[in-house]
Amino acid sequence: MNFESLRKDFPILKRRIHGKKLIYLDSTATSQKPVQVIKALEEFYKNFNSNVQRALYDLSVEATDMHETAREKIAKFINAKYPEEIIFVRNTTEAINLVMQSYAAYKLKGKEIITSIMEHHSNIIPWQFWRKIANGKLDFVDINDNGTLKMSDYEKLVNEKTGLITVAHQSNVLGTINDVEEIAKISHDNDSLFLIDAAQSVPHMPVDVQKIDCDFLACSGHKMLGPMGIGCLYIKKEVQEMMEPFMYGGEMNKEVSMQDAKWSGPPLKWEAGTPDVASAIGLSAAIDYLNKIGMKNVRKHEMQLTKYALEQLEKIKGLKIFGPKDVEVHGGVISFVFEKIHSHDVAEILNSEGIAVRSGRMCAEPLLKRLGVSNVARASFYIYNTEDEIDALVNGLQKVRKVFKVG
Repeated sequence: MNFESLRKDFPILKRRIHGKKLIYLDSTATSQKPVQVIKALEEFYKNFNSNVQRALYDLSVEATDMHETAREKIAKFINAKYPEEIIFVRNTTEAINLVMQSYAAYKLKGKEIITSIMEHHSNIIPWQFWRKIANGKLDFVDINDNGTLKMSDYEKLVNEKTGLITVAHQSNVLGTINDVEEIAKISHDNDSLFLIDAAQSVPHMPVDVQKIDCDFLACSGHKMLGPMGIGCLYIKKEVQEMMEPFMYGGEMNKEVSMQDAKWSGPPLKWEAGTPDVASAIGLSAAIDYLNKIGMKNVRKHEMQLTKYALEQLEKIKGLKIFGPKDVEVHGGVISFVFEKIHSHDVAEILNSEGIAVRSGRMCAEPLLKRLGVSNVARASFYIYNTEDEIDALVNGLQKVRKVFKVG
């Protein structure tokens, strides 16, 4: 697979920043969009714009077919058993909140939920709220010194009151890829349900929900070449029967009286109001694009970039790198710090070289405190990145050293 040739499909990569070629190393936050996705959005609004599920005229029928085809593609992409196991949401955050509100708030009163110290705030704060409203207990699995999960903590924490275990498939800070199949087994052996935050995994590697045997999986479209404002929540069919609706209104009901209503079946039960039809169609085009490349090839490319980046970054004097060294369990995310230099200053100097990296708390304050830092800089890779861009990152970080007289 010639990944260099893919760059022509991404118009934004032609931009120049401060007179220099844009080097985009922040795909963990959001990916750039290929022209195929941009054209799919334009085509919908030019030729098919209509509300879905609500009318019999051609535009509405066509839009509905396109919307449901997108659902079917997503189901196949993660190997869900049924298309109705895929719920459209705005993003991973909304998906996790849906599980909290529609399942945990009702079914796990007085119970315990286990998450981990490496989670994004989106997989911590909803459970903090649940703890208050459900009089529950929230526990955290720790990490080892190499940035991997301390799996022995599950044995210590899981008990008869544990109702849900949740974890990031891949850390947005450490790049750690967690053994979700093993954690699913731990959860189900205890008759607990299992939720995966897959925001950082579904875009970057093959994911099979049946093989993993998770009950919930949340992901965002904008991190996998799709538009912003669309995400997916996989809910195992038998688990959906145990849950209440997330929102109430049009199309999520099949019968309404003045005093009561009966809900539609899935997926409509979870999708009150007008959905983001255009973004679902854009995500459909993104999946077509990724399928053409092949997710095994995507993962292989990122492993090569990560291996090269770790080798080069480790040569920089005074730079501390977080996360595993083994690329088999390390996704295309590398966080780092220079002692006594704020990550924002690092990012500003890199930006002057046309290099876009993330800096700050990464929506992961408990993890950063565990690592003993208040902020980090982060470079993350995707299908359009190259080793030449990593070389430019290294040169940019050497400039940081000179400016701040490190070492």
